[in-house]
Amino acid sequence: MKKTRTNKNAVGTERGQSLVELSSMLLVILILVAGAVDLGMGFFSFVAVRDAAQEGALYGSLYPTDTSGITNRVRGESSAPVDLSDVSKVTVSISTTAGACRGGGVTVTVSYNYPISMPLLSTILGRTTIPLNASVTDTIINPKCP
Repeated sequence: MKKTRTNKNAVGTERGQSLVELSSMLLVILILVAGAVDLGMGFFSFVAVRDAAQEGALYGSLYPTDTSGITNRVRGESSAPVDLSDVSKVTVSISTTAGACRGGGVTVTVSYNYPISMPLLSTILGRTTIPLNASVTDTIINPKCP
């Protein structure tokens, strides 16, 4: 009967290998998940900005000359995830065509710079904010053209 020799020391040297592989891959996975969460929050902020522009354009289709009313409608649309009432972070611009009367268009543009919270993502992109711009154009319903 032939005896096989096993090296008992080989098993002992590989004992920590799995732990090292797990810790290195776990770090990569956590960075990817954190980046996905940050970009997901950025997309959620874009949806809030787009909805605010849409609300302002809807109001502007009925009252195209009331620029302060359109701006107030946009700024009152949401406070989270984007505080639209903060004039230092969110800009609103309004333009009309065809003399601001029926059949023309009112365009509301809302701009916001989304701050990236993950440092590695800002290093990859080369900036600390992502510009979010939403522009909505609606047809003016009221008043009649002279």
